[in-house]
Amino acid sequence: MIEAVGTLLRCLQLASNMMLIGGCVFLAIAEPKSLESWHSGLARLKKTFPWLATLLLIGLVGLLATTTAQATGSPENAWNPQAWLDFIQKTRIGFIWTLRAASALAVLGIVLYIQVAPAAQWRYVIGASAAALPLALGSLASHSAAEEQAVLATVIYALHLIVASVWFGGLPGVILVASTIATGSADERSHIGDVLARFSRLALVTMIVVVISGLVVANRMFETNYAGLVATAYGWLLITKLTLLAVILSIASRAKSLWIPSIRQRSEQAATSGQKLRTWVTVEFGLAILLVIVATLLANAVPAKHEVIDNWPYPFRFSIDATWDDWLVRAIVLTGLVLLIVAGTTIVLSRKKQWATSWRIAVPTLLGILGLGATFYPIAIQSYPETYRKTPVPFDAISIANGVELFTENCIPCHGPQAKGNGVLAKTLPKQPVDLLTEPHTAMHTAGDFFHWLTYGRFNGVMPAFGEKFSEEERWDLLNFLHANSRGYQSRIITPRILPEQPFMATPNFSYTAHDGSSGTLKDFRGKQNLLLVLFSWPESRVRLDQLRTASTAITTTGTAILAVSLTDLPPDELTSIAQGMPFPVITQGGREISRSYALFRRTLSIPDLFGEGTRQSHMEFLFDRFGYLRARWIPRGDGPSWTDMSLLTQQITQLNQEREILPPPGDHVH
Repeated sequence: MIEAVGTLLRCLQLASNMMLIGGCVFLAIAEPKSLESWHSGLARLKKTFPWLATLLLIGLVGLLATTTAQATGSPENAWNPQAWLDFIQKTRIGFIWTLRAASALAVLGIVLYIQVAPAAQWRYVIGASAAALPLALGSLASHSAAEEQAVLATVIYALHLIVASVWFGGLPGVILVASTIATGSADERSHIGDVLARFSRLALVTMIVVVISGLVVANRMFETNYAGLVATAYGWLLITKLTLLAVILSIASRAKSLWIPSIRQRSEQAATSGQKLRTWVTVEFGLAILLVIVATLLANAVPAKHEVIDNWPYPFRFSIDATWDDWLVRAIVLTGLVLLIVAGTTIVLSRKKQWATSWRIAVPTLLGILGLGATFYPIAIQSYPETYRKTPVPFDAISIANGVELFTENCIPCHGPQAKGNGVLAKTLPKQPVDLLTEPHTAMHTAGDFFHWLTYGRFNGVMPAFGEKFSEEERWDLLNFLHANSRGYQSRIITPRILPEQPFMATPNFSYTAHDGSSGTLKDFRGKQNLLLVLFSWPESRVRLDQLRTASTAITTTGTAILAVSLTDLPPDELTSIAQGMPFPVITQGGREISRSYALFRRTLSIPDLFGEGTRQSHMEFLFDRFGYLRARWIPRGDGPSWTDMSLLTQQITQLNQEREILPPPGDHVH
């Protein structure tokens, strides 16, 4: 009940705020100096301002009450002024509410002044500007304000609301003006037509800004989870909003191209056009109110990117990644896009050439259907209930190490020791296992797809079902291994020299405890230091470790930490002996998982290492930037002496330190 009342009050304060902005802008356009002489209806519009400002305040007070009740979990606090005061004083949202309430009081004072002051455009401009303030402040408590780039996101969202208000709040003025066309003189009709034309031009600009800013805001609410458009409440509300907007734009297009020009030209149809304009703009205003209600629900819905789609309801999904390599798919999709462009062109052409109504509807509709079919059908692929399920198991070294063991014990006979699809039983199977190493299957399919196949099998039992044999966590572990294995192959292009401004490789997180008592995770270095991760063998790496011991001070002064991990399971006493005197941490716990997972990143362009069980490198070093991405790697066997020249290593570190953040931090889970 509290939630429903809160939604109603949000809608009330939003609508009244928007109508104040748009009403003031419309009166500024309508030349208020001649207000009484040609249209007393606009005086009635001005008289609504105090009521709208009062409704804005009532809505804000009611919103404070319901928000306090929701925040405290006690419905009784909706009527407790002391609880309101505590909420205002102790929460950020309460502080924002105080600013909004203060600005709303200022708006009430300004509109009361406008009632008694002589009509002047500058007064309405000030009124619109003041009314925009509570709306802009409200955006500080929106989903956009919680984004990573909060300032930019909030500004775009506030712009979206304010510009939409110019159109929405101006519609009542259009209705009032259009209602007097039938009784007005020819000069008055012409004057009204000019006013409507100015508002129509302004509305066109505002709609362009509304659409662009709205798409930017919506994209931030989806990120990569575009499946949420048709599988979450947020997505369906957005579709409803866009549908209403499309109908509204069609009415506005008709008004701009037909009815308003007829009124301005003093034609005989001016009165009829005025009546049609009033009728359809009234319909447009009704749809706009529905749109505001939907927008209010949308603003309070959980963004699609935070929704968990545990059960995808459709047997298909659209994927460019999984289909675009096929030239026939590309050809058909491009043909479909051409058909859609032709359909749009036909709509414009049919109006100019005044085709018969049946042809004006049939031809674009047929072309549109064919275009949509050709565009979307080729990129449709099979999906499953688990397709968009998010993995609950982090992409880390522990999970991958477990996945390595599961794969070794159960999958090698068919998939081969490196998951290349070349196991000893592969040629005996009616369906050849896919190459999960060098082919981008993990990028072409979702984690949920793989989870479904692991659970239920594939190809009528050719791939067995592991749903009963493996626990759910083990299936996700196996999936994490497959992703790490695929990324390991992609990392073969990484060299001892960084690619400037090109972070792309996200590697597994890991946890560790070192000989000096320090502990942490790979993520702990983000935003603080670069990291040089050294995977060594003993005694093969003795010379290199001595070199790093000598150069450690020079490296750490560049803002780079060093961690050393044994690639082999050394006895604790021997590992402790090696770590003695080391000026950087040598990992004593967690090293086995780290070495097993990072061994998957052993390939270089000169040593692809694709067949057999794979080789085991005796020494590897990984350089991570301070944002969490693997940027350079040195493997002596494939890269030669390279980082034995310490100046080359410090040069790469210096280059990393000069870079700004380019990508957000790597995700904790595969998708």
